[in-house]
Amino acid sequence: MLAIFHEAFAHPPEELNSPASYKGIKKPKVPEETLEDFISHNPNNTFSMTFGNAAVMAYVRPPTSFPTPQRQFCGFDDIYCLFLGSLNNLCSLIRQYGLSKSSNEAIFLIEAYKTLRDRGPYPADQVIKDLDGSFAFVVYDRKAGNVFAALGSDGVVKLYWGIAADGSIVISDDLDIIKEGCAKSFAPFPTGCMFHSEGGLMSFEHPMNKMKAMPRIDSEGAMCGANFKVDKHTRVNTIPRVGSQSNWTEWDHH
Repeated sequence: MLAIFHEAFAHPPEELNSPASYKGIKKPKVPEETLEDFISHNPNNTFSMTFGNAAVMAYVRPPTSFPTPQRQFCGFDDIYCLFLGSLNNLCSLIRQYGLSKSSNEAIFLIEAYKTLRDRGPYPADQVIKDLDGSFAFVVYDRKAGNVFAALGSDGVVKLYWGIAADGSIVISDDLDIIKEGCAKSFAPFPTGCMFHSEGGLMSFEHPMNKMKAMPRIDSEGAMCGANFKVDKHTRVNTIPRVGSQSNWTEWDHH
């Protein structure tokens, strides 16, 4: 899957951007080029949507009825979701949210996001903690301009993120696409974490602790984005909660 969001709608950690990206032979690409690369890998089986200059979302349609891991893309009420993996407790979750039995993981996540956005306050980390399975997802709320992404804690599903030439954030499970599109400004998306366009990056397993950037050095000795880990010695000042305002996940970084 591939999701690209303009820097005006998503503010990735500064440590993800490496100065080395502009010193080597390979430079970061603009979002249009990265989308073209993604489509070229599977030209007959890729679906994509472009939202003006704000966002791009794309995925490769599953070749069989039961792919491993599952790949899903859906949208309603101007909210769109890319999902990779599977939830073991999907049946109980859709009953909890009053959804139809035919609902898949992507539909559930859109409904969960709407509940968090409209009926808060409620800790966003608790909602993600309730997901039992191996997963990665990206939700884009077109009307509010919000981006919400998360990666499960078991490490089975891989996800990467980086910075494009124009400062946009790029999120994908395809490492080659990330490397080609972001040059040195990329890193693995941290497991057990979630990212919101206004709230930033946080651990849903340890929501009361801040995240710490750990420099990454590649085989050429160049700075290559940053790994992010939970800082067990530094705590946030407020509990992450979800409200009805546009910045629905809020906590104090200071």
